Amino acid sequence: MESREAVDRQVKFGAARLVPAPYRPTGWLLTVDGVLQSYVDLADPTYLHLPYATWVARVLDLHWPAGEAVSALQVGGAGFTLSRYLAATRPGSPQTVYELDGPLVDLVRSHLELDAVEGLEVRVEDGEAGIKGTPDATADVVVMDVSRAGTVAVHLAAVEFLREIARVLRPGGLHLGNMWSAPDMAVPLRAVASLTQVFPHVALLAEPGLLLGKRAGNVVLAASDRELPHRGFTEWAEAAGNRVFCLTADRLAALRGVAPPLTAEHPAEAVTPVPNWG
Repeated sequence: MESREAVDRQVKFGAARLVPAPYRPTGWLLTVDGVLQSYVDLADPTYLHLPYATWVARVLDLHWPAGEAVSALQVGGAGFTLSRYLAATRPGSPQTVYELDGPLVDLVRSHLELDAVEGLEVRVEDGEAGIKGTPDATADVVVMDVSRAGTVAVHLAAVEFLREIARVLRPGGLHLGNMWSAPDMAVPLRAVASLTQVFPHVALLAEPGLLLGKRAGNVVLAASDRELPHRGFTEWAEAAGNRVFCLTADRLAALRGVAPPLTAEHPAEAVTPVPNWG
């Protein structure tokens, strides 16, 4: 995209806005109704900018050998930042992304070179139904990053749907989920409890301020049927100044307590919306 002017577009779930990122001449910020959805750097897809996106990418990179192609499913595309990262760092990776907002996909395709992402198939469909229709053991990674009107779709963290995710993952596969949390961490604690009902290895990644109950923030959840790369991630986090911590389910329980799992019969009562981007 040659123009560096902001772009506004009414999309299915709100008012989208593409804004040139300061300091990086090929960077763009995508918001919907003022809520930051994605950062995209057209010249360098490995520059992720947003902390939670960096955590997701780091867990991926520690879970598999560098450069190894992986089969990826993602629910929630927005600017398709992770898809761009995987295509750049793991060439040959087949990717399917479910994004229900068709006009948003059109906006990203028109202005952020979506068709240039190799190996990517975008489906303007409901991701929950898409995962349920996926054959058994056909994906190496499933990523959930879904919000609507600034509210995370926590029903996709319920035990029943997590069993669908586990079903489509190959042995050793990885599930990653992003959500926004209030300082009390009520929803992430329930999400971790749900994961432990389905996967033997579970971890939560968050900034210290959230873990200490001082502020809201992003949480990344990781789960697998094989051991997660805690040591590698901890070493990376320490080298970066401990701006993020990775806790096993047991360590999280010792720090913040436990909560009942999310289920269809017992969903989350309240979900903290993501604040508008200033």
